[in-house]
Amino acid sequence: MESKPIKLHKTLVVAVTETLKNIFSGGVYADKAVEQALKQNSRFGSRDRRFIAENVYGMVRWWRLVNEATEQKHRADYFNLFGTWLLIKGEALPDWEEFSFINADAVSEKINELKAVRKIGESIPDWLDEMGSRELGERWGKELHELNREAEVVLRANTLKTTAGELQAQLRKSGVETRKDAAYPDALILLKRQHIQSLKEYEKGLFEVQDASSQLIAPYMELLQGMQVIDACAGAGGKSLHIAAMMKNKGTIISMDVEERKLTELQRRADRAGAKIIKTKKVNPQVVSQLKSSADRLLLDVPCSGLGVLRRNPDAKWKLSAGFIEEIKRTQQEIISNYSQMLRPGGIMVYATCSILPGENNEQVKLFLENNKSFEFMEERNIMPSEGYDGFYMAKLRYR
Repeated sequence: MESKPIKLHKTLVVAVTETLKNIFSGGVYADKAVEQALKQNSRFGSRDRRFIAENVYGMVRWWRLVNEATEQKHRADYFNLFGTWLLIKGEALPDWEEFSFINADAVSEKINELKAVRKIGESIPDWLDEMGSRELGERWGKELHELNREAEVVLRANTLKTTAGELQAQLRKSGVETRKDAAYPDALILLKRQHIQSLKEYEKGLFEVQDASSQLIAPYMELLQGMQVIDACAGAGGKSLHIAAMMKNKGTIISMDVEERKLTELQRRADRAGAKIIKTKKVNPQVVSQLKSSADRLLLDVPCSGLGVLRRNPDAKWKLSAGFIEEIKRTQQEIISNYSQMLRPGGIMVYATCSILPGENNEQVKLFLENNKSFEFMEERNIMPSEGYDGFYMAKLRYR
């Protein structure tokens, strides 16, 4: 493995190793751990902050390979793990005491051997490799490889206030370069990762951060102005905001979630975006009953394994379990069975997940249809990571 010299600053490496401890020993989610690290080291410049974020996420993504390539007696030492990570990237180790125990040639040779074993080379747990292979067959290897690429940052132009073309020109004046993708009319993809929430365009509500695959769901719903739409698993509201823009603020959107804090964030985002037709409600059985037969369109973006978005949440694969996925499938079926009563006759329901497993997707829809003969299947769409963006599934059902 060819090595190239790299200048490392020990304070930055310490920041990386401490962040990894918070993730793997402290149980903190990667995005929160990185956010905490950057706040604690506010003196760092943009290059330093990028170094910390990129190396933390890189090591989290390849954590199994890093660990198995490190000599067993040193696996509890995060500095030694970082040294292995440098070798995985093809970089030379600095002449530091912390790396003095690493036999670079032996570790590099081991890395090459381990990469030949898919579950280690692609850095996933055994059970997940078995499940993915069972459900997706030969396609699993290809999609798994794509999920280990770094996710692009995609913006959605808020068409209540601007267009993608106008936004692209304004962002360029602010020093942010983007590209368009013809398949996603409102999307702009950043050419370089950077902090964008501090931009005046963001504060004015001209755009939201929303992956391109996620931007396909609102158009899929066959929306018309004046409709009553229920987004029953709205979370912080990215899809609700897109729905409001597509409906040109004409109609009603009821955005629901089980967590009040998410609805508070949704309302804040709606205010910034100028999405005036969104009303938030904390979901419970009484509310579902009150809204029976009221929705022209019902979106169920249900809780799922999140396997389709591992690019941006690589630590999820270390927190998931086979038992959790079985439990979440039961939750999905409960949601689609119970919440479907909010749809009026003739209305359309869209069931969606950010998973690529058939067990969470078309098999759930099939099971629902077997038990609910008043619904008819219209169409479905699988969006795989190998298509370039997040993995998503969506199915369209009509209530007769």
